[in-house]
Amino acid sequence: MAWTMRLSEDEEGQLTRQAMTEGRSKQEITRDALRMYLDRNRTWDEPFLTDEETFDLGGPVTKDDIRESMRQRSA
Repeated sequence: MAWTMRLSEDEEGQLTRQAMTEGRSKQEITRDALRMYLDRNRTWDEPFLTDEETFDLGGPVTKDDIRESMRQRSA
């Protein structure tokens, strides 16, 4: 689908320079930026894991907490 995007002169200039630096088209950079934005803000209808597949560590989690929980799960 084609559509029009309006940018300020400064934004368009920055995008043009970035495209030239990377050897890519402005459209390609814009599509990548849009995909990253949509992925970052995506929500899912169902959780990745069920409650039975998870466990609560009871508060803030440290690296040591993660290592210990993984050790317990593999034992």
